[in-house]
Amino acid sequence: MLDLGFVRNNLALVEEKLRARGADPAVLLGDFHSLDARRREAITQAEQLKARRNELSQQVGALKKAGQDATAVMNETKALKEQLDALDTTATKLDDEMRQSLARIPNLTRDEVPAGKSEADNVCVKTWGEQRHFEFTPRPHWEIGEALGILDFERATKLSGARFVVYKGAGARLERALINFMLDQHTGVHGYTEILPPFMVNSKSLFGTGQLPKFGDDLFRCDDGTEFVPGEYRDNDHWLIPTAEVPVTNLYRDEILDDAKLPINLTAYTPCFRAEAGAAGKDTRGIIRQHQFQKVELVKFVRPEDSDAEHEKLTRNAETILELLKLPYRRMLLCAGDTGFSAAKTYDLEVWLPGQSTYREISSCSNFEAFQARRANIRYKPGGKGKNEFVHTLNGSGLAVGRTWLAIVENYQQADGSVRIPEVLKQYMGGLERIEAQ
Repeated sequence: MLDLGFVRNNLALVEEKLRARGADPAVLLGDFHSLDARRREAITQAEQLKARRNELSQQVGALKKAGQDATAVMNETKALKEQLDALDTTATKLDDEMRQSLARIPNLTRDEVPAGKSEADNVCVKTWGEQRHFEFTPRPHWEIGEALGILDFERATKLSGARFVVYKGAGARLERALINFMLDQHTGVHGYTEILPPFMVNSKSLFGTGQLPKFGDDLFRCDDGTEFVPGEYRDNDHWLIPTAEVPVTNLYRDEILDDAKLPINLTAYTPCFRAEAGAAGKDTRGIIRQHQFQKVELVKFVRPEDSDAEHEKLTRNAETILELLKLPYRRMLLCAGDTGFSAAKTYDLEVWLPGQSTYREISSCSNFEAFQARRANIRYKPGGKGKNEFVHTLNGSGLAVGRTWLAIVENYQQADGSVRIPEVLKQYMGGLERIEAQ
């Protein structure tokens, strides 16, 4: 969420940044000046009436102490209370309207973020690895997985419907191996602390990281007897997490962090659940876009002056996984129109998939600056003194496990239909050299 004072004093800049995202400032901001003026006027009038009420209360006490009649002053006090009640109701209503208005506004992208409306306008800033030359026509992962007996789409559909998959045998073990490999790298080499959070969160947590209210249709809500009212964010309802970013970031909601302990680096494996409401007809083959998938997430809480460097470091941590697996990839700087709602700047890592002859996103590494921290009220005291400030939060996939799985299957496929195991994963696969038909 943006700071109200910043929006008030920089409205032209905010409107410019919204247009760069392809958004309509008139829709998101409405008549911001009018709402802000009415809200401030109601607050000012209420403060003036409260000051007058305090004066009258002192007069009542003085009159009674002097044995004089205080009826007239008491009547004025009563009338002031009725006016104050009405003003407080108006101020509360306007304050709520302002909060809802600010909650609709996306983060402002950094100046170095390129202009553009869609992924076609993203900028490639780095490529790594050589694309393998095959002596045969490489197949997509869904064909390889079914032929080897390690993916079962038909039975998954029987169990749960479309956009689910069952991993079997060595396929299931490869998924587990990747999770353990990623966590071991991030904790043992990169210095992150492992977290195993709940897989359900409340709506207050989803608001904190920016999934609500904008992305409610893409979430799975539990029917646990509570009613969700847009604009009301509770701590006793339940939603399946769309990413570990939500519970891990909200670990410190409404807390003041110790400056000496920053940066805080956390990593977590969780399943992720997404309705994919806006993805009808997209990526219907294979396991690119599922309702349930696994991810290893990286989350950082940092001082504002360190967030640029920490963003680069987090992105490198994710890239290292791809490099150790020897999977060719590229780093894309997202344009303004393709940058997520809460992010100020995002790098997408895209892995090469020879079976589909294309690059696919496997990680998004974002700097949210103070946007999430302001929504979740996560602060720190710089140098242990002075005014509390909002931390900067960052996160990225390190990596999306299912997409890493399919990238290995496509990049390591052999002419005989088998799949070689990357060298760094063999110890996690019990020494298995390759996956063959089961």
